[in-house]
Amino acid sequence: MNDTTFQHAERVIDAVDGKRSDDGIENAISASWSRCINAHGLDPSRRQAPRVEDVTRINELEDQHETLISIARLEMDSLYEQIAGSGYALLLTDEQGVILYDKVDPTLSKSFRSAGLIHGANWSESAEGTNGIGTCIAERRAVTVHRNDHFRARHINLSCTGAPILNADGALTAVLDASCVNANCSRASQMHTKAMVSMSARLIEKCLFLRRYRDHCILRFHSRAEFVNLLHDAALALDEDGRIAGADQAAMHLLGEAGDWTLQGRNISEILDLPAHISDPVYRRSQTALMPVRDHQHGRRFFLTCQPAPGETQRGGRLRDAGSGRKALPVAQQGVSAEIDIDTVAGSDPVMQRNARCARRLATSQVSILLQGPTGSGKDVFARAVHNAGDRADKPFVAVNCAAIPESLIEAELFGYKGGAFTGARKEGARGRILQADGGTLFLDEIGDMPLDLQTRLLRVLEERTVTPLGSERPIPIDIRLMSASLRNLNDMVAEGQFREDLYYRLNGITLTLPPLRERSDLEAIIRQVFDVEAADFDDPITMSDAAMDILLQHEWPGNIRELRNVLRTAVAMCEDACITPADLSIADNGRQKAASRSGAAISASLSTADTHAELETQEKEAGNPLEQAECSALRETIEKHRFNMSRAARALGVSRNTLYRKMRQHGIEYGPAAR
Repeated sequence: MNDTTFQHAERVIDAVDGKRSDDGIENAISASWSRCINAHGLDPSRRQAPRVEDVTRINELEDQHETLISIARLEMDSLYEQIAGSGYALLLTDEQGVILYDKVDPTLSKSFRSAGLIHGANWSESAEGTNGIGTCIAERRAVTVHRNDHFRARHINLSCTGAPILNADGALTAVLDASCVNANCSRASQMHTKAMVSMSARLIEKCLFLRRYRDHCILRFHSRAEFVNLLHDAALALDEDGRIAGADQAAMHLLGEAGDWTLQGRNISEILDLPAHISDPVYRRSQTALMPVRDHQHGRRFFLTCQPAPGETQRGGRLRDAGSGRKALPVAQQGVSAEIDIDTVAGSDPVMQRNARCARRLATSQVSILLQGPTGSGKDVFARAVHNAGDRADKPFVAVNCAAIPESLIEAELFGYKGGAFTGARKEGARGRILQADGGTLFLDEIGDMPLDLQTRLLRVLEERTVTPLGSERPIPIDIRLMSASLRNLNDMVAEGQFREDLYYRLNGITLTLPPLRERSDLEAIIRQVFDVEAADFDDPITMSDAAMDILLQHEWPGNIRELRNVLRTAVAMCEDACITPADLSIADNGRQKAASRSGAAISASLSTADTHAELETQEKEAGNPLEQAECSALRETIEKHRFNMSRAARALGVSRNTLYRKMRQHGIEYGPAAR
């Protein structure tokens, strides 16, 4: 036993014996350690191989949880794209802690295997002691077990965050876990991971509920209208008599189910001020629009939509959203990603609206769409919106980030392989992402990073409409719609011999360019939309100060929407007094210097107002554009007149603050009194 193992084991045993009461150990961790010793008889210093189920048992569990895995896989793939490159693996376990599905960076698979985080391994507390999965099961809540929090000394290099997934009856059915090997991050930094994993777990829960009651009328409601039919809303399932057949966790929380106040079996008119004839299919069909209701228990107002049961639709086929003609999505794709439509993604920005019009016309065609735009600008979200608008909306949408997969493994990831096709291959083989997308859409992100030899194979697949897995000689027919994206200019890469010309023309049926976030005319609306989503999980309403909004509007957003989401997520978690201030924004560069440099009009804050104006006038004369000079002067005069209160200046000019900041960047006008 080495010193580290001995010291950790001594710390655990002393804590359980009550000898360490001021060591900063959380109650949930100390309670888990106590269970490990007293209930499970574990030794923190003992090293033992992970307990892995045999193949037969694993297959039985996968069959038993087929619906769960199919739903969770979509959300885990989406979450993995957000954390790719951060060293984390995503794990899905059953209610006993057995790993049923995993998403692991192939370059780190050896490290995770050494740690015992492998398919079929049992990570319950009784098997592996205190850990993110097992302790989450025991506590029935999201937990983070960071390094020395683990019971076993062999796990102290891990950081694990697990969130419970409850089924439609409220029983624990699975755990979603994000684990990192050789974690060097702080415990405080795990708050972000915990929030992301918990949000994904809630989405999976929502989809499980909707799948369970897919043959029922579904009511979706929330106290805020903009959250109805999104992840954070509540859902009730009604039987044909208008009685509540099921309620998800959000519905029970909002309507206060407790003790003798239960929802199941009651007529919905007893709970909400809906008419008794809600049970009439004709009435249900007419109530697909958003409507305000109040609950009888507390008189609180909610906004609600009614989604009739499949047999109650006018044609008896797929449901349609009133007024839009957009198909409702299958349960496996409902939730956040399912609500993405082209109009929502486009917003009010003219460039994006043009992209939306083009994409909508091509949504049901076989024309390939190539998306160009900087990283983080939402190319994957736009691609999913196009998929949702087409005739393949109820089929798989499979996204592959070609830049995130090592070159040595991308072939197996795309085309699949037979069992034993190469060293390290799974015994059962793998279908590959192309076959997973059969019947639906394959989205190849960062296609410019695909090696040339694989470009040749991909071209053959697209031309012959078949794919041959590694180690197999039998081609398999496929039917896929292809979309691709790249932040690099593929036309330039073709000219430089870095990309196949024939594949480029096969991908480029039409090219749509997504603007960077800083250039979007609806920037303020996007900020508020992302902020509302990130703040929705908190019990107390969270607001944002005008000063914080001003900083967000000025920022250059080199990471685009992805950066915006992370900045706001952190700000929401860290703000005090339920209000985001500039101090809560983790932005290293607010963009003023970049804007000034780009326009050639960097202004020293140490200059006096007169000197600054003289310098600007000289630059304007050199520019030689009277219209630009007049606009620049009018902007500066109005801003200074209102003492750099940007909201008042924008109102005086009759433009939005977003437009005002954009104009300031164009003319190199700095923000704040220091610029005078």
